[in-house]
Amino acid sequence: MSTPGSAGVPAGIGSKADVDVGAPRAWYSRGYLPHRDEPHLLQSITYRLADSLPQEKLRLLEDELLSLPEDARESAKRQKIEHWLDAGMGCCALRHPEVARYVQNAFLHFHGERYHLHAWCIMPNHVHVLIQPLTDLAAIVQSWKSFTARWVLARNVELELGVAGKNLWMREYWDRYIRDENHYRRTVDYIHQNPVTAGLCASPQAWLWSSASASASPGGTGVLAGTFPPKADEDVGAPIKFRRPC
Repeated sequence: MSTPGSAGVPAGIGSKADVDVGAPRAWYSRGYLPHRDEPHLLQSITYRLADSLPQEKLRLLEDELLSLPEDARESAKRQKIEHWLDAGMGCCALRHPEVARYVQNAFLHFHGERYHLHAWCIMPNHVHVLIQPLTDLAAIVQSWKSFTARWVLARNVELELGVAGKNLWMREYWDRYIRDENHYRRTVDYIHQNPVTAGLCASPQAWLWSSASASASPGGTGVLAGTFPPKADEDVGAPIKFRRPC
């Protein structure tokens, strides 16, 4: 397994990643959910391929959710979407070993520099990542997407990935900050168990594109999987005023 900083990602990929990574935004909204974005606050992130869920299914889901109380809709929506994602919809380009390896190496490349990487899992049509950001979260996710999208789309025909159009990833992503150690343990377990839950393997360690497998390898990767920072839940009490990103 490659070490952080030499993970098989092209040497120049960081040239634009520092753009707009200034002051942390604390609480803000991207138009539908509040998010908390602060350095050192552990964040669980999920993002998916652009064709992983048909828009018609999402529209039908939105109609179904109207029958639920407003405070229950987001949880129900996420559970339904996770079920659909695990069913393997879309081109599932991340199933190709070369693509999965490149995405994994992108996570490892800036570990210890822009974030501390705690856990990850690359599924056929979506990814889960748990990090402790050292800079702006949105910029971190955007850098992962842009670096990997350029590489994958350039090899779409060669690797017979079946990616349609010019967008590899959905624009949005889902994030949730880790509240305490129990939440941390549950999140790591969920990430590592996802391939098992989806019926892709018999054990978390058997899935190559996951920190469960990487951390079990000789020498490991230097990631912090399973290590909860003692002060990770500091200052997560009173919310700061909501802000929209600039």
